[in-house]
Amino acid sequence: MNSREKEISYTTTNSYSTLNTLTKSTKNVWFVCHGMGYLSRYFLKYFKGLNLDENYIIAPQASSKYYIQPGFKHVGTNWLTKENTVKDTENVMRNFDAIFEAENIPDNLNLIVFGYSQGVSVAMRYVAKRQLQCAQLVLHSGGIPKELQAEDFAFLNTKVSLICGTHDDYLNEERLQSETKKAQDLFNNQLHVIMFDGKHEVNVDIINDLL
Repeated sequence: MNSREKEISYTTTNSYSTLNTLTKSTKNVWFVCHGMGYLSRYFLKYFKGLNLDENYIIAPQASSKYYIQPGFKHVGTNWLTKENTVKDTENVMRNFDAIFEAENIPDNLNLIVFGYSQGVSVAMRYVAKRQLQCAQLVLHSGGIPKELQAEDFAFLNTKVSLICGTHDDYLNEERLQSETKKAQDLFNNQLHVIMFDGKHEVNVDIINDLL
């Protein structure tokens, strides 16, 4: 049996979701990357507490969709897996490029890049690979990609928030210390660690206090 795996390239179409309207009153643009199992339009609910006139939220949509439990009635998505991670990351980066091109965000606004859970990895990779200047980088309850080094963020001079619940099922004490150490090595005194009493969940109160 002579089995071979081949590769093709083709054009695809994907959606993304926005909340509020980009106007002359807008001060902050949020680029928010959801966690595994989300659809972008539902992830926007965590940002509804922000001032609607001053904040415009863009939520990219992971392209890999699947039915989730219980009952396999609802649809979730996934950014990346350990299979073909490098190639899939390139696809995600091009997806994000297309969104930024379509939105044409004015340079004078504060860009906040936010990743939750699995969304942390794609948010960090995009900032690093595109050397994206942003007003804040927010890493909420997710793992830091192993390949990223301090030199990948040498260009970035901004506030970086590492947020995590003290009872997060995916971050035991050992991994929490490891992830915190990696973040400190990457960002040094730019890093602000924020712990809250909770599980693996989006903390809306902290989001509303980031500005």
